[in-house]
Amino acid sequence: GSHSALEVCYGASQEGLSNIVICQEGRDKIYSTYYKKQTWNGQTTGCVDEVVILNNFAEILQDEVQEELLSKRVVFVPHRSFEVYVCRDDYSVLRDRFRLPIFGNRHLLEAEERTVSYNQYTLLQKAQIKHPKQFAKPSQIDRLVIVKVNEATRNYERGFFFAQNKDDFMKTADQLIAENKITEKALKQAVIEEFIIGPTINLNFFYSPIYNRLELIGTDTRRQTNIDGYNNLTAAQQLELQKQGILPNFEEAGHIAATLIESMLDQAFEIGHSFVQACQREFQDGIIGPFALQCVIKAGPPKKEFVVYDVSLRMPGSPGIKFTPYSEYFFGRPVSMGQRVAMEIKQAHKLDCLNKILT
Repeated sequence: GSHSALEVCYGASQEGLSNIVICQEGRDKIYSTYYKKQTWNGQTTGCVDEVVILNNFAEILQDEVQEELLSKRVVFVPHRSFEVYVCRDDYSVLRDRFRLPIFGNRHLLEAEERTVSYNQYTLLQKAQIKHPKQFAKPSQIDRLVIVKVNEATRNYERGFFFAQNKDDFMKTADQLIAENKITEKALKQAVIEEFIIGPTINLNFFYSPIYNRLELIGTDTRRQTNIDGYNNLTAAQQLELQKQGILPNFEEAGHIAATLIESMLDQAFEIGHSFVQACQREFQDGIIGPFALQCVIKAGPPKKEFVVYDVSLRMPGSPGIKFTPYSEYFFGRPVSMGQRVAMEIKQAHKLDCLNKILT
């Protein structure tokens, strides 16, 4: 009950499948009240069939909870909140304790974490996909960089700051530590990477093992808290805010559907295929279902190109991607990512090949 649960529920309902949302007490009203299926004077509203309320999300690992869900023959659809609240940087729970069948590749989920040795950057390198240059330590910084470091209070969320050189890095880092926004421990694990100038775009793909087919379901970009406001200010106004200790904040606030110029679609599919092939070479079962390559479009010469700065290896968090035309071009109608997942599950069941999409 978080992130993209409504997207999954509505997609299941569109395909005639029932759904269950695992909720944490105190965070359940969206699913148990506002979007719960109800009948009003003969009209059915809502898209959530059933809700299971736990004291906290991690209780899904308890045997009695999993036995109840297994008895209902569930297929579990993971998203980022599952990784944050249940895996908690220890993905061994997927091997040792989480017994529910997962739609997608459970062996691949951990690669999304930047702090593990074999991570998304490794996959991008194996796929030979362009990504920002990384710097192992502040003394190597020779250009504008963005520093990605986990927040102190919400250590599952990444904070960001900019630096031009080592001195700039240390000055900003010391300020953030003094304000208890980050910790020294988290700073040591931070990713320092070149800041690429250009518009951002998320390429939201679906790979079907049943059809051996890559589909571009839709594209979007992010809305982020005060950085969106920063972008509307002059450079002088931005500097004045920073003197007051108000630094850019990239906390997620939502998404906006955003299209590509048609001439870039070929390049989008090219890097999508390269990423799928790398996952197939490097991981048992490869990639299954939804994934996203989060890109900056870098200007030429010689031509505009995608530079991938982040990877999502599960359900994306944007329900608005169906409002871009790419799924409609392919299926003849708009298809959300939640519906596409449900379509794949139904087809796998029909063809008796659930083993191709579940791990």
